[in-house]
This record gives sequence, C-alpha cells and structure tokens, in this order.
Amino acid sequence: MSISKLHYISQGTTVKEHLENIQQACQAGAELVQLRLKNYSEKKILKAAQEAREITGHFQTRLIINDHYKIAKEVKADGVHLGKTDTSPLEARKHLYTWQIIGGTANTLEDCKNLLDKKVDYIGLGPFRFTTTKDNLSPILGTNGYLTILEELKTETPIVAIGGITLEDVPEIMTTGVHGIAVSGEATKDFNKINTFYQILKGEDKLEQRFDINNFK
Repeated sequence: MSISKLHYISQGTTVKEHLENIQQACQAGAELVQLRLKNYSEKKILKAAQEAREITGHFQTRLIINDHYKIAKEVKADGVHLGKTDTSPLEARKHLYTWQIIGGTANTLEDCKNLLDKKVDYIGLGPFRFTTTKDNLSPILGTNGYLTILEELKTETPIVAIGGITLEDVPEIMTTGVHGIAVSGEATKDFNKINTFYQILKGEDKLEQRFDINNFK
C-alpha cells in the first residue's frame, strides 16, 4: 500500500471533537487520518475507532489508529502508528492482518535505524519544531536535521515529517527528501488548508519531474 504524502493527526479536547475533526478532514479531502486518543479507556477508544472507521469508510479515506494495534485490527483500520513507548512493531505485526501497515515515531537517526530493523512501513520523524501536542523532550530537527538523517539512512521506507508544520514550511521540508508530512494543529484551525497542502505537495512532484536530470539525457 502506498503511503499518503499528507497525514492528518486528530486532535480535540473530547472524543466527540476528535471525531468531528476527522469528519471535517475527510470532507476537506484528506487521504489518510490518524485517530490519536490519549488517556482514554480502551472501551472509549474502541467505540471512537468504530465511528472513525465509518466516517473514513464513507469518504474512502485511510484510517490509522495511534498505539492500539488490537483495536486497529478489530475495526479493520488501514494500520497502526506506534509511539516510542508503545508496543514493538514486531509484536504488533504478529497480531495484525498482513495488509495493515505499521508506522513508528522517531526523533533521532538511532530511532530510525531501530524502526527499520523492526520492518515498519513508514517512519514519522520529528519534531520539525516545538509543538504542544508532544512532551517536547526531543531535540527540534528543523530542515538540517532531516537532511542529515536522510542522507545517512538512504532508505526506501517513507519518512514523514512531523511536529508543528505550517503551510509555509512545506516547500523547504520537501527538499530534504522526506516522503511527506503530518499535520494536526495547522489543519484543525482551518480544514480548507488541507487542499492547499496537497497542492503544494503535488507541486513538489511536478518540480521534481521537471528538474530531474535524467529527463534531459
């Protein structure tokens, strides 16, 4: 399964808000959304995941569940995203359907190598800049951080930039060789921006094709 270039990560102060935001992201054209609920009971998260699956199914949007791989399997989500303190991707893989994808969070080159060893399907690498949704113990990567890590990794596994990314950041971030970006706050403030994100990301594709040296040989 190809990994979308734009991931919308849900936010909200209640489960209802998370689901409303997922609905709005889907309406705005998001191809992939991640249900990210922290500090709720498994029962509540399962119910929310079932509702999120209904919403995303209606819009044919891919759904990733944060952390809870058993719930991801139960609702037949498209995959699971595992944080650094969550279950090992190898353990989750044993339980999931073969077609479900696994993403993992990384903050450093070492984290990336570790996740690649565990055969993840994509890596969420960040933070690009300071963000209030994380505990912020990780160093800010910025564009240079991505350049350095990607240069060292030389991997085919898609790397998705995460952490406080705004529209203005996208062209510069995409020059580092990352596959795509994940957004949360910037899109939630104005879901119309999702379309603009795609235009910029697709524009990057066109630019790469236009300036690919091989086209001129």
